[in-house]
Amino acid sequence: MNRWLALIPLAVLAALAAMFVGWSLKRDPAFKPDALVGQTIPETVLPLLSGDQAGPGNLDLKTAGVGRPMLVNVFASWCAPCRIEHPKLLALKARGVAVVGIAYKDEPVATRAFLDELGDPYSMVLVDREGRAGLDLGISGVPETFAVDAMGRITGKQSGPLLNDADIDRLVASMQAPPRPAPTKR
Repeated sequence: MNRWLALIPLAVLAALAAMFVGWSLKRDPAFKPDALVGQTIPETVLPLLSGDQAGPGNLDLKTAGVGRPMLVNVFASWCAPCRIEHPKLLALKARGVAVVGIAYKDEPVATRAFLDELGDPYSMVLVDREGRAGLDLGISGVPETFAVDAMGRITGKQSGPLLNDADIDRLVASMQAPPRPAPTKR
């Protein structure tokens, strides 16, 4: 009788495993929760990268775009995929797209060396040593990029490096203001 009682936990474990397999077969692997898309970018005050130092000035991420659309790219000097996406960010800068960088859990000296080595695609870089902006934005890792319209609303998100031109065009298009109808005479 005691032998059969020992098999009960194994049976429960097997049932849970079968439920998990069933759930993962129904799950859409392309689905990525983008909780902040459609919401205003969070208010997060961070120091600006000045040379190889953080500060002396601080800036609220919400006002970084100054009423213009922008991409917010969370990156780090220690991140290998960030190096891979870097040429795409430089191409965006050449196209005139404003890209604000957030140096995530990185030392300012390492961030400056990274940008000096690969080129600086950012209109400004904010220093996030403690990862506070990462928490506010709900990132799962670096790099992540957010498209923000002129009103400060997040219109798109890319988790992982920007490698595909179609993904980049989707983000850039999403942050552009929709055309407004012309006023009519009454």
